[in-house]
Amino acid sequence: MAGIVAETIRVVLTNFTLTFLAFGLLVAAVAIARAASPRDGATVVEKLLAWHVFFSIGLGNFYNFVMHAFFGEMTARFIGWADSPFQFEVAMASLGFAAVGFLAAFRGFEMRLAAILGPSIFTLGAAAGHVYQMIAAHNFAPGNAGLIFWTDILIPAFGFLLLWLQYRYGPRQKSAVV
Repeated sequence: MAGIVAETIRVVLTNFTLTFLAFGLLVAAVAIARAASPRDGATVVEKLLAWHVFFSIGLGNFYNFVMHAFFGEMTARFIGWADSPFQFEVAMASLGFAAVGFLAAFRGFEMRLAAILGPSIFTLGAAAGHVYQMIAAHNFAPGNAGLIFWTDILIPAFGFLLLWLQYRYGPRQKSAVV
């Protein structure tokens, strides 16, 4: 039993981008279920976007900060890199994205756009770097060619889809985000 628990924790933590995306969807589903009826599209999108920004942008980037700042050598090995001072730079960028994500989660459209745009440029650029590393250096380490590669594309795409839907539906009615 302890082996199963340890393996589950390892999978959850090494696939943190998917973990935080799933947590955001789960919390949003609860918030949508708790919303006053009838639930309109604007309310559904509002809750999905708020919790996506909180979990995928805020907590996801905070976790990335912790891993690169305090566990840099291990993180570098997972990505297939050599440890370097660049780890601290990635950590600080992630901390900045996390701070904006936490501030923007329950704010307006423009703040959420900013919270999604910066990390999206970073992760889409990282995805391009992953492809280059797969081709040029044959780096197929889990942190380069695994799930992180796909979530570097999926999370920005999902964030921009939610932003577009929020723009389309307009501001939510007067209802609590939580």
